[in-house]
Amino acid sequence: MSEYERIKKACQKRGELWEDPDFSATQASVFYHQTPPFQFTWKRPKDLSARPGFVQDGPAPFDISPGKMGDRWLVSCLGVLYLNKGLFYRVVPADQSFAGEQYCGVFRFRLWWCGEWTEVLVDDRLPTVQGKLAFLQSQNSDHFWPGLLEKAYAKLHGSYEALKYGSMLDGLADLTGGITESIPIRQDATSCSRLLHKLLDMTSIITCAVQAPNQVRSQTEKLANGIQLGINYRIYGLERIETFNGGHVQLLKIRNPLGQASEYTGSMYIDSPELSEIHPSELERIQNKLQEGEFWMPFTHFLKTYTHLEVVHLDSDTSRDEPSLHNKSTWQMRLYQGHWQKGVTAGGCRNNPDTFHINPQLHLLLSEMEEVVVSLNQHSIMEPKVIGFTSYSLPKSSSETIGKGFFKKNKSLFNSQYTNSRQVSHRCQLEQGGYLIIPTTFEPGQESGFTLRVYSSKPLKLKLLDTVPQLVKSALVKAPPLLDGKSFSQYEAVFLQLADEHRTVNSFELQELLDACLPNDYIKSCASIEVCRQIILTFETSGIGRLKFADFKDLMCSLKFWQTAFKNHTKEKTGILKAERLRDSLLEVGFQLSSEVLSTLILRYMRKDGTLRFGDFVSAILHLTVSFNVFESKDPLQNGNIKLSLAEWLKSSLTC
Repeated sequence: MSEYERIKKACQKRGELWEDPDFSATQASVFYHQTPPFQFTWKRPKDLSARPGFVQDGPAPFDISPGKMGDRWLVSCLGVLYLNKGLFYRVVPADQSFAGEQYCGVFRFRLWWCGEWTEVLVDDRLPTVQGKLAFLQSQNSDHFWPGLLEKAYAKLHGSYEALKYGSMLDGLADLTGGITESIPIRQDATSCSRLLHKLLDMTSIITCAVQAPNQVRSQTEKLANGIQLGINYRIYGLERIETFNGGHVQLLKIRNPLGQASEYTGSMYIDSPELSEIHPSELERIQNKLQEGEFWMPFTHFLKTYTHLEVVHLDSDTSRDEPSLHNKSTWQMRLYQGHWQKGVTAGGCRNNPDTFHINPQLHLLLSEMEEVVVSLNQHSIMEPKVIGFTSYSLPKSSSETIGKGFFKKNKSLFNSQYTNSRQVSHRCQLEQGGYLIIPTTFEPGQESGFTLRVYSSKPLKLKLLDTVPQLVKSALVKAPPLLDGKSFSQYEAVFLQLADEHRTVNSFELQELLDACLPNDYIKSCASIEVCRQIILTFETSGIGRLKFADFKDLMCSLKFWQTAFKNHTKEKTGILKAERLRDSLLEVGFQLSSEVLSTLILRYMRKDGTLRFGDFVSAILHLTVSFNVFESKDPLQNGNIKLSLAEWLKSSLTC
């Protein structure tokens, strides 16, 4: 049973209307930062209308108004969505109403959020001012889907106020599940025409907009030909029409999603003199193709009027719901969802050469030359990071991560824009072959989830490159026989003072021994009782829990080796290792680790300031040494997998 059904059943049983505990009817749900200009009263649609409806069956004009405080960009987004009824009804399930016993005050919507379709539940209490809806509303009907969908969207963002900082591209992506890109309309007619023809053949929703330089969004702003600023007009087709003088004119079929086609007064308007250049039969043919709200615009006028194409690309699964896209060529899409984790995969942009290589590395393989669109979407909504991605040619097939040296020697092939937008897209023409795509935050150490998608009209492959865990060399160093002389005589005296009759020490005695023998506080950070217990478990395998002097000598030689590796990666500040460098420092000791394993180590050892001390480093080495030893003892044939009983598993996991 879904959460929606569970809530409805519980409300029906109790005979009450649902109140959403996660998005309460309070001022904070409207404004979280600014001071509200007035007091809001939350009312249900039945308090505002005698016969409220959810969504109208059959064709109906789009009559949504932003109200006093709603966002015009969101109205424009909903206008585009409303023109694609298959996509619309996936977001706005029509099997909901305010009538009958099924009404319980709960409504559901589906939005693409953080890389997946998410069902969002809201109650139907809406903010009003002086008895009228304060935000989105239907102007000429009592249908409340716009206000309820806006509430679901605000719930995901944390408040209605957060929607003020939204954008058309983000909104279209959230409402359709596609990737979006903004393409400046250049005056190069040939390239623009070629691009439009290609896009119109694909499962893409193409809109065009006039973006004012100062980003003003006044509702009265229009161009001289009647085209509104800040509204995304949908492009349906591009036709080449013959004229009387033997020439040709290219016409674009365009629609205002707000249903105000009569406002266009430029060339090809129904009463304009330019229509006389087209043969009457052709004129009748193209005029008969127009549906309500649509108009024709000459391509030359289009180039002069609009500033940007804003396009939504839908893959085969997403476009299947939209009938108007069924005869189109589908985009091939590959997706990767990942996470930037401090110390593991949050290396920052190319400005950080020492940590850039730890970012997630994605291998893109193209079977033939093709134009691709790469889109990176971050999952940080309230505190967005500056994000982007970089790509390199990768001629050789690889399954393991590329090291630091590669990025210092090779120039990038292309770089996206870096911005704090929810989504960053980049279009590029690529030859057949392999490419490396590195999604990053601008600054290292910033954490967030992300979704990276690559769209192409041709087959493609995308996989994560990661390192296979491997013990490159033993991290434990055996003491050479020469150390039996003067070098260890000072240690042996202290050892024998603390040892028992069998010349062995336990973890408590070992702690005292290390405290006496180690030279400074920086090294002594590994002399905690917890680390001493790990030392016993690592060097003494019989199970008695005591260390011999020969094992102690091996320990001291190993500590010297580990200290050298630690110092090599802590050049800025002695004794402090940045978490981003743990992977490389452990590799120097002998451990090649995957990001998944490294993530566990970081969660266990990283301190609040994003660093590790020498004691943390030693503890990690000891944990890994025991883990590899246990596995290798159970896998003598080196098959790469082992079988354990519960008792063996418990002993092994507790030993590690």
